[in-house]
Amino acid sequence: LALAFVLGYDNWRSGMGWERDGPQSGYLPFYLCVILTGASLWGLGTVLRQSQRQVFVTRDRLRRVLQVFVPTLLYCAAMQWLGLYVASFLLIAGFMRFVGRIAWWKSIATAAVFSGVMFVTFEIAFDVLMPKGPLEALFGR
Repeated sequence: LALAFVLGYDNWRSGMGWERDGPQSGYLPFYLCVILTGASLWGLGTVLRQSQRQVFVTRDRLRRVLQVFVPTLLYCAAMQWLGLYVASFLLIAGFMRFVGRIAWWKSIATAAVFSGVMFVTFEIAFDVLMPKGPLEALFGR
């Protein structure tokens, strides 16, 4: 809830209105913060209405959360050195193989196709600057 307020305020401050040429930079993020605020209030209300005490998180649930959190954190760090596309390839292939228990060849093929589509979409179609790594340098990008 606090995060929703902080981010909402920041997006309101940077401009969350509609101009003649379209939405300002904070338009969509501001309304996403409004939705996040509503969801947080709903969850808080649900918890406060419960009369029985429950375990906040079980060991199994914490393990499942960490299975997503740790690789995502490593992805964010690796993106700085490997670039968006290589780091995304590793994240997708790793999630599919280790969390989804999908065959290696399917994991690698899916990650390669997805990373390739992201590359074509961002670099060629939209010409957007994305974090680059050593592999993209080999392609002259």
